[in-house]
Amino acid sequence: MENLNLLVQNVSGFVWNKILILLLIGTGVFFTIVLKFIQVRKFGEGYKRAVRGANLNGESAGADGMSSFQSLATAIAAQVGTGNLAGAATAIASGGPGAIFWMWVSAFFGMATVYAEAVLGQLYKKRVEGEIIGGPAYYISEGLGNNKFSKGLAVFFALSCVLALSFMGNAVQANSIASAFSNVFEVKPMYIGLLVAVVSGFIFWGGTQRIASFTEKIVPLMAGLYVGASILIMIFNFSEIIPAFKMIIMGAFNPSSVLGGAAGITVKEAVRYGVARGLFSNEAGMGSTPHAHAVAKVDDPSHQGAVAIITVFIDTFVVLNCTAFVIIMTGGVGSGLTGITLTQSAFNKVLGSWGGVFIAVCLFFFALSTIIGWYYFGVANIKYLFGEKGMNPYKIIVLLFIILGSMAKVDLVWNLSDLFNGLMALPNLVALIALYKLVKNVAIENKNK
Repeated sequence: MENLNLLVQNVSGFVWNKILILLLIGTGVFFTIVLKFIQVRKFGEGYKRAVRGANLNGESAGADGMSSFQSLATAIAAQVGTGNLAGAATAIASGGPGAIFWMWVSAFFGMATVYAEAVLGQLYKKRVEGEIIGGPAYYISEGLGNNKFSKGLAVFFALSCVLALSFMGNAVQANSIASAFSNVFEVKPMYIGLLVAVVSGFIFWGGTQRIASFTEKIVPLMAGLYVGASILIMIFNFSEIIPAFKMIIMGAFNPSSVLGGAAGITVKEAVRYGVARGLFSNEAGMGSTPHAHAVAKVDDPSHQGAVAIITVFIDTFVVLNCTAFVIIMTGGVGSGLTGITLTQSAFNKVLGSWGGVFIAVCLFFFALSTIIGWYYFGVANIKYLFGEKGMNPYKIIVLLFIILGSMAKVDLVWNLSDLFNGLMALPNLVALIALYKLVKNVAIENKNK
């Protein structure tokens, strides 16, 4: 088993570090140029449309789709997860403070990519057995000609997405919740896993309306709670704000000037870890969030494209930045800690023993919302592969992975999730580039209205 885990880890590392980073950034740069910095031009519109669609009663969701705000909340629910608590910490520990600068760069270009994904999701959405649904599997198969090659790519994407997110990914999320709570409250992981499964199952069987109602409530709550506490810590350490910015900017181009030569971190590593963790967190180009944007009830595909831009901004420039600045401003750089342990240590320095409890609670909300989002993304792919008859078995398998994941050591499962996450991005990126003219025409038509 150890040899298999090492093999999967090496293959996943090759896919991510040698292929995907270049492809994802390249795609973002390509759409930024082709769409004439759409992420800047449409940012204000996206914000207004997202806020305008807010409806805390969840009444607008159903067979005909979700409101723009609900689609945004569902997308963010999946994007803002444990990676926002641990991802920035891992990037800082491995690539130094300068890695955060490269996170910003990857997110900026990713905002153009996610615009294209949302537009294509809208263009190729369809009604399956009475319910609006869509995502990369649909625009890959139909957009690329509806032939054997395109259908094969779509099936490959659909299978990879379900395995990476709904099954193995959700097992890891459940494990994160169980670990955090068992450490702080001394509760057996199995009980936490059962609780998460019960709550998740209640939401799953409520369909699109219950999912939309849950995400539009929990996303503002969890983001507000975490961002608010982070801002409070920054206020307590106000004098460290400017030095933190200097460490990030200087560390991006000269890590040794910030960490010293003994740390052994180079510019290459700062770029690698910053870009990789940033893309993994905001999921731009991965093919996950288009499932949510496809079902938004909008008058024009460009409208949801503008809303999609906001999701990457919130994930990286708001939530993930909060983690990064708290760590840097509380002296966490060079501590030898990494991941969630580094984040907990940073909060403990200001909140005392309550820091661990606070992070455990945040982790619960973040990971649970990701479980719901990733389950929903899998729905479109299960229906693409098996139709409605595949739904009940799918729900049961997801719940089993949640329960088993909460109790098991999941190194292999996490590495497999990483690998399939990378693999599912490849057919999505092929479709994005091949269909760029459609995206460009939608952007131009919207501009001329």
